[in-house]
Amino acid sequence: MPNQDSCLDVRNNPGAESTTETVQRVSFMNRRRFFQVAGAAGTALMASPDRVTSVLAASSSSTRDLVRFPEKTEMILLTDRPPQLETPIHYFRQDLTPNEAFFVRWHLEGIPTSVDLRTFRLNVSGHVRQPLQLSVDELRSQFEPISIIAVNQCSGNSRSFFEPRVPGGQWKHGAVGNAKWTGVSVKAILDRAQVKSGAVDVSFNGLDAPPLPSVSDFVKALSIDHARDGEVMIAYSMNDEPLPMVNGFPVRLVVPGWYGTYWVKALSEITVLPQAFSNFWTDKAYRIPSGPNGTESPKDLAKDTVPINRFNVRSIFVRPDSDETLLPGMPNEMEGIAFDSGYGIRRVEVSTDGGATWADARLDAEIGKYSWRRWRASWTPRNRGKYRLMARATNAIGETQSKEQWNRSGFMWNVIQEVDVSVE
Repeated sequence: MPNQDSCLDVRNNPGAESTTETVQRVSFMNRRRFFQVAGAAGTALMASPDRVTSVLAASSSSTRDLVRFPEKTEMILLTDRPPQLETPIHYFRQDLTPNEAFFVRWHLEGIPTSVDLRTFRLNVSGHVRQPLQLSVDELRSQFEPISIIAVNQCSGNSRSFFEPRVPGGQWKHGAVGNAKWTGVSVKAILDRAQVKSGAVDVSFNGLDAPPLPSVSDFVKALSIDHARDGEVMIAYSMNDEPLPMVNGFPVRLVVPGWYGTYWVKALSEITVLPQAFSNFWTDKAYRIPSGPNGTESPKDLAKDTVPINRFNVRSIFVRPDSDETLLPGMPNEMEGIAFDSGYGIRRVEVSTDGGATWADARLDAEIGKYSWRRWRASWTPRNRGKYRLMARATNAIGETQSKEQWNRSGFMWNVIQEVDVSVE
């Protein structure tokens, strides 16, 4: 019998010959029960005097309550329908973000809350000679597995720091995570499907569904060359475990170095197209100014925009905590993470005097070009007072972080982070 506190019941196939246990079926709590849990979390927050502010508002509240969703630890709730859950920063003190703490971002309310692997199929169709219908077991057994450690980051991570404020989920720095993804390259799938000459784009659709016919289905696309680069993959494992339901079980798209909007969850359809893909989520949403770093002026909005794509360079403090009180004469270890789109972090500089002077931090060894890289710096404050700590990352091709940034959608934040601490 499964643990009563667990929402996930994984049964093994007793006839499997592989040394890896074959998942035969996952029975997840039904949809009503799922949203009872989510609704209870939301109700508790609404009853609290420090309740979370609606995602639709540009909140100025500094209070952020923790809730617990199925298969997840305590996380910061932005919305419950669809789920948007932010990771507390202390989890970034680990190189790989635990599955139960990995951030969650869905666009449509109709998310899957149960998947039966006996009937689930990944459908591959369109401009191919051999359409495919693949079970998860076939993905595991018939294709060479690949693994990659890669950061997944929401396009709107850190949106709450934009000034003037912009609408949308008011994330702080926790809409990001780093995981080991294992699965099958999209190239291998497309090779088996025998893509026809003249293919242009490949679209990816998941099991989530629009609440109304007037709402556009959430479908994303990559160019045929990008989809076949050998790194874009269909992941069935996350940190050597099945994906949590709210993180895209049973399989999700992984697009290393690109923002999470392309990482389609609960992937169910791959369609090869002989023409450029077009829909609301490409033509209207998730677009950035075509200028450097996706920046524009609130008084002069960019007329030329492009779909969001690669990560820019950024770093995030993981210690000390903001507003932490330190002791004079006592050594402290500053620590953080830095990442980019795959060129690699070459340098991180830190400042303890608000940017007046800078010194190089120590970099941990790389664990993958698409992974974040940990940095550390020792600091002993001599005097009591207020200190502003800062960190600035630079990648291998010289790209670095911004001093200021704004765009209407609140995307791609990479302004040099400031952490204020007191020495008393």
